[in-house]
Amino acid sequence: MGFGRGKGITKLLTIFVALGGVYSAFAGTPVPEKPAPETTGSVKAGTYGIIKGVVRDKRGKPISRATVAVFKLGTSKLLRQVTATKSGKFFAKIVPGTYTVLAVAQGFNPVTLNKVRVKRSSELVYGFRLERAGRGNTLPEKRADRKSSKWAIRAARRSIYQIDEGKTPVSEDTVATLDVAPDSNSIDKVERKSTSVIESFAGTSKRGAVQGINFATLRPVGESSELLVAGQVSRGRNAGNRLETEFSFSPGKDHRIKLRGSVSQIGSILNEENKDELSQVSFRATDQWKVKEGIVLLFGVDYSRFIGAGDASSIAPRIGVQYDLDSKTRLRSAYTTRTEERSWSKVIALESSQVLFAEPTAVDDISVVEGEPQMNRSSRFEIGVERVLDNRTNLEANLFLDTVKGRGVGIDRMPFEAGDAFSRFVGRQEGGATGMRVVLNRRLGGVFSTSGGYAFGTGQEFSDKAVTDPASLFKDGLFQSVFGRLSADFATGTSVSTVFRFSPDATVFAIDPFEGRLAIYDPGLSVLVTQELPSWGLPIDAEATLDARNVFDFNGGVGRDKGALTLSSQRRMVRGSILVRF
Repeated sequence: MGFGRGKGITKLLTIFVALGGVYSAFAGTPVPEKPAPETTGSVKAGTYGIIKGVVRDKRGKPISRATVAVFKLGTSKLLRQVTATKSGKFFAKIVPGTYTVLAVAQGFNPVTLNKVRVKRSSELVYGFRLERAGRGNTLPEKRADRKSSKWAIRAARRSIYQIDEGKTPVSEDTVATLDVAPDSNSIDKVERKSTSVIESFAGTSKRGAVQGINFATLRPVGESSELLVAGQVSRGRNAGNRLETEFSFSPGKDHRIKLRGSVSQIGSILNEENKDELSQVSFRATDQWKVKEGIVLLFGVDYSRFIGAGDASSIAPRIGVQYDLDSKTRLRSAYTTRTEERSWSKVIALESSQVLFAEPTAVDDISVVEGEPQMNRSSRFEIGVERVLDNRTNLEANLFLDTVKGRGVGIDRMPFEAGDAFSRFVGRQEGGATGMRVVLNRRLGGVFSTSGGYAFGTGQEFSDKAVTDPASLFKDGLFQSVFGRLSADFATGTSVSTVFRFSPDATVFAIDPFEGRLAIYDPGLSVLVTQELPSWGLPIDAEATLDARNVFDFNGGVGRDKGALTLSSQRRMVRGSILVRF
């Protein structure tokens, strides 16, 4: 799914960096592109040479915010990276030498120039013309290893669980990302600038209306460190407020350490007829280590604690391993925990970091035992394989084992007998689940892409006795779940994605079987429409989003003659937003 043009640029760049540079080094064959850029030369005073020009599409329209990168010839060693202006122009200074120059933009195939010789005080002017991706007309698309996981690991700026090109937002609770800073021995350091986003949103659902603002800024600190500050301010029932910071740095070329802390306001808890505010603080420390080519290890620790109305806490390890058997096959395994019950509504990439803006946190889904709010301590262990079938298709299969502890489930009780009142309560889910999922992704040309998935296993569902005996709320049982997705990215800047989910009504997932592969976990039909907005000459990128979840308002539950129980979460929701990146 597309969540902004800037999100996939870094991932696309690093993928194609390795596909061009590494392939040239090992295969000895340059990657030609046509039409070839035109070059002119002139002389200026100075020590550096200059590479400049314009990036356009096939129709001659300038491509805003395209990325142009310079690499050491025959390698994937990044020496210089610049971003084109709104008019497609770029400018880079570099010491004399022979290089590979690559231009890439979101939604376009890259153009690679090999053996570009830069002399002292020379000025080279290039006119790049990029073709839209997915049409199969350019050499990068015809190569069998175009989406090779091996090259992705060399590039090292993508999720260790994601093989697609940044189209699928990922959950913070199930995905670990690997970021490797540019080589500290580069001849010329990469120009690094601050990036910021701000989003104004409004939404409505069965739980009420909410309005708010999301914001994030990423600031480089030194040569290989970054500081991220993000937050959410909103108002309305269950509206959440959140502030988080992350500091990441590279002590060496094979390590990336991240330290993240956050504090969030959850809401009010009724305790002995008094309302107390409940908040949560969380800390995370991870080290992402590229042990050797094709082997990645992620390890760290998560700590969370309630403050205010409760003092429950949780500490757990975070471990991930990824191994590339060959250029088309990847094995991975991970153990992760989740202490926050959140359904992501927005995932935004800022350079090498991800910011996950959550929907309003629901106090209705927090279990309270003897007046004490309980923290969700659910965890998942998974092991799986990804296989690139061809240059348009990849297949993923995963086995997972979930442990559920202290998860609250908001439930609405609807009586059928006259005189009984409608009520709402929170059930406590304990136990576990075991299952398998299979997901197939395929591009259908330059505009459309699709995916489908099937999951089955043993888990938990509503008990038939739950209507009359709330103590017997859940029971063990079999589950099946299916989803289908169709997405379209048009040249007009419009992106449309539709997802249809189907699961048995009584099934209650503590952790969704497709978590990490979908951004929408709601049942039934959901539609996301994103439209790029004009910048009116300002140095910004803007987009409008309309997000409709569970359009037909399906909700799981169980019913008997005396009444019915239904989940109070994942009801129909409509949300609109305007996002500006600068």
